[in-house]
Amino acid sequence: MKIKVEKKTLAEVRALPAPPRRKPVRPARLWRWVMKTAGAGDLKDAQFSYTLKGLDRIPDEPCLVVMNHSSFIDLEIAAKVLYPHPFNIVCTSDGFVGKDALMRRIGCIPTNKFVTDVGLIADMSYALRELKDHVLLYPEASYTFDGCATPLPARMGVLLKKLKAPVLFIRTDGAFLRDPLYNCLQKRKVKVSAEVSLLFSAQDVQEKPAAELTAWLEEAFKFDNFREQQERGIRIEEPFRADGLHRILYKCPKCGEEGAMEGKGTQLTCKACGASWTLDEAGWLQGNAEEGTAHIPDWYAWERQAVRQELENGTYQLDCPVRILVYRDRKAIYDIGRGRLVHDTSGFVLTDEEGQEIYAQGPAKSYSLYADYYWYEIGDVICIGDNDMQFYCLPEGNVPVAKARLATEELFKLTKKKSPKPSPAGV
Repeated sequence: MKIKVEKKTLAEVRALPAPPRRKPVRPARLWRWVMKTAGAGDLKDAQFSYTLKGLDRIPDEPCLVVMNHSSFIDLEIAAKVLYPHPFNIVCTSDGFVGKDALMRRIGCIPTNKFVTDVGLIADMSYALRELKDHVLLYPEASYTFDGCATPLPARMGVLLKKLKAPVLFIRTDGAFLRDPLYNCLQKRKVKVSAEVSLLFSAQDVQEKPAAELTAWLEEAFKFDNFREQQERGIRIEEPFRADGLHRILYKCPKCGEEGAMEGKGTQLTCKACGASWTLDEAGWLQGNAEEGTAHIPDWYAWERQAVRQELENGTYQLDCPVRILVYRDRKAIYDIGRGRLVHDTSGFVLTDEEGQEIYAQGPAKSYSLYADYYWYEIGDVICIGDNDMQFYCLPEGNVPVAKARLATEELFKLTKKKSPKPSPAGV
């Protein structure tokens, strides 16, 4: 999928009016059918099936539908499972670019990822209470990188209590293994299934404390797709299965070099020291010499700990030239030229080619980062910004955007840990 891009100066982009916030609309039955039919071929190829756990059918009562997020097939699954019930979809604002009217007709509600959006709660409430629609939400906000759950917002329980709706959970199985984000949009022959369950009734949402709701949701979102592949004996035979694996496994555990890894075919190789691994059909990385066997999520977790150590000792820094694309309205994404992105313990700073600051974002701004691979077939991207403007920064050179996401998440934790707790009133 591509996106419309136009050249403009930053001043021209800032002068553009922001798109008005409009209430969600119920998708007509025709559009629901179109959504279901459009994904039918993909689901057939994946031999998709689903089960209802503890349910006789999808409830007619408007529900918040939460779903883990692995690949584009997730939306096709939701359209199949929920049909013919009307549902609205919380999705990223850049998805509306060039197709605003269509996105509204199929029920989409725009929001910016990892940005506080009070209006989104009002839109979701309107869809549930006034339109009587289900609302589909991907709490993780971004596709999983390593096949494990990505962090959820810490105040999910508060959101559930404000919405006052039952919570359905669609848990997919095989979607990540079929089309992992790092693998350059190449699909594998893997069966995909889903299980639909009632996570909370409306009474549960009303009676349970917000913290307990959050904890239950976090527990439901615990998974390890590679471990499940290994335990179930799922074989992935495609010869391109390691293509792009360096996008998440960017740091060599043997020599410690970053940015020298290359995933190609079935091999992951460090160009700095020559260490190499073969991604076997069972999902294990088998060392070709003394490197040993590795589990991909464990490697990714090791990189996370290495990033945290850099943050704690003050040595972490990302400093690279970037191409800057800007989201301001829904007519196009605007290319404002090149600049420089710096990320350290103070947060992000984006400057133009003359060194003038365009945007700065502190470490407490967000618990995670919108980082993506091959974004709209343009390139790997780091996105920062607010509800006024979003800056999509495409690093030049071999820059691991996964490290920036890990650093953002760990820096947020460290910042919150250091922040003094508020004193009781009157003290």
